[in-house]
Amino acid sequence: MTLLSYQVFKTVAEQGSFRKTADLLGLTPSAISHGISALESELGFSLFNRGKNGVTLTNYGERLLPFVNAVINSDESLQQAIAEFNGLKQGKVKVGCFSSVCTNWMPELMHGFQKMYPAITIEVFQGTYDDVAYWIKNGIVDFGFLSVSSAGDIPIEPLYKDPLLCIVPKGTKISEDGKWVTVEDLRDCQFVTQRESTDADIQKFLKENNLNVESHYHVVDDLSTIAMVANGFGICLMPEMVMNDIPYEVDSYPLAEEAFRIIGLAALSREYMAPAARSLYQYVKEQYCDGNK
Repeated sequence: MTLLSYQVFKTVAEQGSFRKTADLLGLTPSAISHGISALESELGFSLFNRGKNGVTLTNYGERLLPFVNAVINSDESLQQAIAEFNGLKQGKVKVGCFSSVCTNWMPELMHGFQKMYPAITIEVFQGTYDDVAYWIKNGIVDFGFLSVSSAGDIPIEPLYKDPLLCIVPKGTKISEDGKWVTVEDLRDCQFVTQRESTDADIQKFLKENNLNVESHYHVVDDLSTIAMVANGFGICLMPEMVMNDIPYEVDSYPLAEEAFRIIGLAALSREYMAPAARSLYQYVKEQYCDGNK
């Protein structure tokens, strides 16, 4: 097996198509097909299921992918280390993040970091908490942003406390004093909720406070949730960061009981990061640690 065969396997797995892989790698579709067939013959098992709508990983392929990613990442680390020994800073860093970090932090981070290291390319993968965790565990990204409650067994370094707010339709009175919302104020409210993979911290708050909320609306993204609230379909809890530049008219109230999500940097091993990834990881820490933002 060669590094090229690893790269072909990885790209086909990501694209789900021999033709798209060929376009990306500058090869012919037949060369990609032949390369995968040769790799499967060498391994002794099938890596992909072939179908009219493309190709998907077999069970063996799924189990092999993290190891292939590790080999490719190791080669990238080697090339970056050699460049670093020669006084250069170059390479590619792949970062996973969820929506509010992507919109609030990543543009400024990328501009600032690339002024310092113009030869380092940053590749951003945006998804849910579950997506980011999967990408980290399978070597698809070098590191990612997660909340502490969503990281599971992935090592995470806390950076920033993001308070949870109660979001209600404009002009709605939900508490007696009009300044704070208590757990008791929330008990009989209709909620708009998201999947746990999207709002693990809010689900954690609801469970800890024995709030068995009623909801007929189960959406995925933050903006859709706020839109439902703005149109009077219920209330929601939302991290403060999400509410920056929201285009809908709603009111927000702090919670009387201290509640927040803790955003952190998650990586399987900081010790073995490639030099470029390590540089960006450290830069993020300097920008956002201890509530700098």
